[in-house]
Amino acid sequence: MTQQYVILSNEVAPDNGMAPIGSREEIVNLLANFNTAPENDDMDVLYGPGILIELPPDQDPVPQMVLSVIEDEIAWLVIMRISKELKWKILDPMSGRELKP
Repeated sequence: MTQQYVILSNEVAPDNGMAPIGSREEIVNLLANFNTAPENDDMDVLYGPGILIELPPDQDPVPQMVLSVIEDEIAWLVIMRISKELKWKILDPMSGRELKP
């Protein structure tokens, strides 16, 4: 079974809603520094070392993303580095707990 997590912004939205993580272009450019990118022109799915990140279709700016762990052995180094360096919240939807780098 694939582990899935939700990536959210750490910022608080002024209207008590979800603060955007960033624009699609910003997110793709930031994740390129972690060897995570789309395989083709479809920028809804990004592939990285042991992970897959899905952006919601047709939403810009992006309010949340789904991160799937594909290869457990290599994924966690990338996930913790992304969380720490980009200061994004990574939540486990099953437990409600936030992963801390």
